[in-house]
Amino acid sequence: MREEGAVFRLQEWTTIAVPEFDTLPADVVMRAQNLAPREIFPMHTHGWNQLVYATSGTLVVTVADAWYVITPEQAIWVPTGVPHTTGALHGAAFRNLYVADVPGLDMPATCTVLSVSPLMRALIIELEAAGTRAESADYIGTLNALIRAQLQRLRVQDFHLPWPRSPQLHHLCETLLSEPADDRSADAWARELGWSGRTLLRRFESEVGLSLRAWRHRLRVFLAVEWLCAGRNVTDIALDLGYASTSAFSYMFRLEMGCTPSAWRRR
Repeated sequence: MREEGAVFRLQEWTTIAVPEFDTLPADVVMRAQNLAPREIFPMHTHGWNQLVYATSGTLVVTVADAWYVITPEQAIWVPTGVPHTTGALHGAAFRNLYVADVPGLDMPATCTVLSVSPLMRALIIELEAAGTRAESADYIGTLNALIRAQLQRLRVQDFHLPWPRSPQLHHLCETLLSEPADDRSADAWARELGWSGRTLLRRFESEVGLSLRAWRHRLRVFLAVEWLCAGRNVTDIALDLGYASTSAFSYMFRLEMGCTPSAWRRR
């Protein structure tokens, strides 16, 4: 057991350079970059809006004192001038949109988690592909207009995965993200962190806004969605998440998502 007050260091991240632009060459600009595990863009701002998104992998985004983990089903809208960082715990296909402040763009004035529709995902993928094919300016302009229109139709996603700030709870959450089947009790984790069980539960809920049990449950839903997007077998997902059977996993998934994992994949 660690002594109370012992230094608990996070695993190191590799800082990567933030792309530099003075101005945007178009109203919508795609930035495609594959992030290696534990690569992060340091705290920075832009003179334009940003849709933080990855077509695969999980992103960790910090805005002010809030941390978010987002899957390929989600994106974060970051308005012009808002300081933020973006990283990938296990690697991600980062497909970022820079969006100019143009008349008629009706988007949230604060950082907001959005649900990415299949159409929006397809438009982002096509915009990247169009750039590699050297498509005409007219075609690119059409895609940009469709993206701006679709942006304003994305639903706000209340069901997101918050992330703690303290090194101790960071360690706990990173471990569970990497090993979601880990079923250690709160008391066992408290001993690992050098706290009492009561202190752990109180600090976790204070920082995250959810109980440890509720956060673990939400984490499993998030990972299930990410792995279903990647085409993984439902039985393998159930076992890797720590469920005793596929039926138990399917029951949990249906309660949260309104359908079975197989039905969700066929949407």
